Amino acid sequence: MIRLAHRVGLPFLRADAAFSKDSNMNKKSSFLRRVQLPRTPADWLEAMMNFIFFLCGMLAVGCVVLITVYMVLSGMPAIHKIGLFKFLLGTEWASTAADPKFGILPFILSSVYGTLGATLIGVPIGLLTAVFLSKAAGPKVRTVVVTAIELLSGIPSVVFGLLGMQVLVPAVAKTFGKASGACLLSAIVVLSIMILPSIVSVSVTALNAVPPEYEQGSLALGATDTETWFKISVPAAKSGIAAGIVLGIGRAIGEAMAVMMVAGNSPNMPDSLFRSVTFLTTAIAKEMSYAGGLQRQALFSIALVLFGFIMIINVVLNVVLKGGDRDA
Repeated sequence: MIRLAHRVGLPFLRADAAFSKDSNMNKKSSFLRRVQLPRTPADWLEAMMNFIFFLCGMLAVGCVVLITVYMVLSGMPAIHKIGLFKFLLGTEWASTAADPKFGILPFILSSVYGTLGATLIGVPIGLLTAVFLSKAAGPKVRTVVVTAIELLSGIPSVVFGLLGMQVLVPAVAKTFGKASGACLLSAIVVLSIMILPSIVSVSVTALNAVPPEYEQGSLALGATDTETWFKISVPAAKSGIAAGIVLGIGRAIGEAMAVMMVAGNSPNMPDSLFRSVTFLTTAIAKEMSYAGGLQRQALFSIALVLFGFIMIINVVLNVVLKGGDRDA
């Protein structure tokens, strides 16, 4: 081709071919440089650690994928047999009756109301506590409160449930004149206490990471300490505070044992704070030990709904709370 081009007076084609050949050789040598094997022991150690880190990341991703696939494969058969709308929007759960019914709308609403109530109580208290510990508390007071919060985070769920059953449930019944205090309100109070350590710990870390120049500049312009904390420090730590809130809400919606001991465990619609209710988590926990057949498949379907519910909440909260922060 090049010889023919030269004969007909087109030598520039031969130059283009040579240039293309040189370019390919440069690309090949550049690729070989990129994949060059380590030479020193330090290079081998760095390559090995990078490979280990990559494996750990892929292991985490693989676990999420496997859990998702397993939940879908286990939960879809019951939904197919019962019907999607009948399963999600049904208001009656009677899994052991002669004519079983598998409506989980009461469980969904109970979980939503319980998580929302715990969030409305726990998030303001946790955020204010974090601001106090990070900005206002003295060293001795900070040490005592931080120690108490750390101990609170280490208390098992069953202990929260036991204390709620022995102390909170009778107190609710006596205070509001009810026959039983095992209700949605008791579950909300217990969950709001359980989410505090996650919110406080992460928020304190985020607030401590705010550069002191931000606060110094605000104070130099005449702002008070309180104005500086809530108008400068808290917005600057928004990403970390949002992460703490997400962790707290995740624990609230996924809690089973403590809720089972204080909520009453009746499959009622949560039309009152004093109604005995069942959450999605407790519905699975209380029946899985003796369930079989379609009932057991329906419990896996509840788990699938709960799994999807948690994923949606995490995505929405991250978009809403971190949407304006490009560094989140």
